[in-house]
Amino acid sequence: MMGEQSVMQEELFYGFSLERHVPADHLLRAIDRFVDLSAIRQHLAPFYSPIGRPSIDPELLIRMLIVGYCFGIRSERRLCEEVHLNLA
Repeated sequence: MMGEQSVMQEELFYGFSLERHVPADHLLRAIDRFVDLSAIRQHLAPFYSPIGRPSIDPELLIRMLIVGYCFGIRSERRLCEEVHLNLA
């Protein structure tokens, strides 16, 4: 059944918090304090089709490009691997 859950069921699932696993002094935390991408979806919405496969989240894509730039990753494939392996 789909719908809003009124009772929390954390004990049934594995809990994972990114906040607890990424160190407070990590470079990407410092960048995140200054980069506000909250309006990016609205700004880019006219360029996305309402039909077809779902796209990559534009905010995620911009964040990935920032990570690639900061860590000197030039390959898209390597960037995807690094993002997948590095939770930060």
